[in-house]
Amino acid sequence: MFGADKGNVAASDSRMNGKKLRVGIVQARFNANITDALAAACTAELLALGVAEKDITHVTVPGALEVAVALQAMAEKSSFDALIALGCIIRGETYHFELVANESGAAITRIGLDYQVPIANAVLTTENLAQAVARQEDKGRDAARVAVEMANLLESI
Repeated sequence: MFGADKGNVAASDSRMNGKKLRVGIVQARFNANITDALAAACTAELLALGVAEKDITHVTVPGALEVAVALQAMAEKSSFDALIALGCIIRGETYHFELVANESGAAITRIGLDYQVPIANAVLTTENLAQAVARQEDKGRDAARVAVEMANLLESI
């Protein structure tokens, strides 16, 4: 989502200033080897962008379908400038992949719109484990950057 524009937004750009922002992260534990790496990269990037460690709230839930419920609870508190959804859905042999991918994505989007809070969606949907591993760090960093930029954009509107 952010990859192609990464070079166009300098770290000194005010859109990427995370100081004074409060960010909530919801991480699915299913496929934890991937989601732990997503969370580590995301948190490191938030800190690099100036978000104070004390202003990052990180919770975990069982799987991708539960991410939305925790995001909604955080959004209802109105104390977060941005939220981040982290998860990993890897295609299996049944239709379950499509259900989880579609429903989790739709719910995350709906919460962002309903509560007018930016939500960076880094719930990976991949064909296999190799694709997930290849994306885990970049997408974690991208989610942090999207959250900070969108929080600053909404504040300026």
